[in-house]
Amino acid sequence: METYNLTNVSEFQLMDFSEDPDLKPILFGLFLTMYLVTVLGNLLIILAVIYDSHLHTPMYFFLSNLSLADICFISTTVPKMIVDIQTHSRVISYVGCLMQMNFFIIFMCMDDMVLTVMAYDRFAAICHPLHYAVVMSPRLCLLLILMSVFFSLFASQVHNFLALQLTCFKDVKIANFFCHPSQLLTLSCSDSLIKNMVTYFAGVILGFFPMAGIIFSYSKIVSSVLRIPSSGGRYKAFSTCSSHLSVVCLFYGTGLAVYLSSAVSYSPSKGMVASLMYTVVTPMLNPFIYSLRNKDFSSFLKRLHCGTV
Repeated sequence: METYNLTNVSEFQLMDFSEDPDLKPILFGLFLTMYLVTVLGNLLIILAVIYDSHLHTPMYFFLSNLSLADICFISTTVPKMIVDIQTHSRVISYVGCLMQMNFFIIFMCMDDMVLTVMAYDRFAAICHPLHYAVVMSPRLCLLLILMSVFFSLFASQVHNFLALQLTCFKDVKIANFFCHPSQLLTLSCSDSLIKNMVTYFAGVILGFFPMAGIIFSYSKIVSSVLRIPSSGGRYKAFSTCSSHLSVVCLFYGTGLAVYLSSAVSYSPSKGMVASLMYTVVTPMLNPFIYSLRNKDFSSFLKRLHCGTV
């Protein structure tokens, strides 16, 4: 197999979903629709939180930031994919690949951090209801979001620094529809120490720390809820966490599947489907999951329909 030095690499080739030209218009329409639904759905949540005073609570403040992160997250991959389908091109420049990877890590990490903060918010609401308004003050909520943004930028810059140490590649064909960090690492023929540093860094920052925070919060929540004497009280407490848990499981389940499959035996088709799930499907489903059976959002939509917002 030919080895490509960094000085010889000016572009990479992304993987196509299908070589069948008859499927191109269908895929174009499908992904364009999914992208528009995601953007409009998450924008609706952001507008609802801004304009409805009933939604001026920490939970909805964090939800609006999650929606903003989801819009940015899906925008790092899908527009490029839609253009590639339309132009029948799968080429991305080396600089464009690094930029896409950079924004991908920023907004993926932002999703991780906001989901973790939302778990802490539910922990404070259920385990310390009498002190909730004091604990989750507007100042603390803003500080948590700013810390999430700072942490995401820091993680992306460290990852970029490590990625720039990759000086040669075994191939220029990336087995995914975007410049996935793990795929770029797989193509690298650099020293195994650098590969391990990137892998462990991504695993700790994007996986271990957020998941540890979420698991800790929910272990305390479950312990507290089980002490509630009435079944109705337990159901009400758990129902406030069901939407968040659904998104966490969908996001982390598919994300971890990609990284674990890359480490063991990567299947391009399965990897692309798993990547599609957490980069496209999850951001699209978030507005539906959080607004489903939510009386506050239903009330806002009714007022919006009647023109009384």
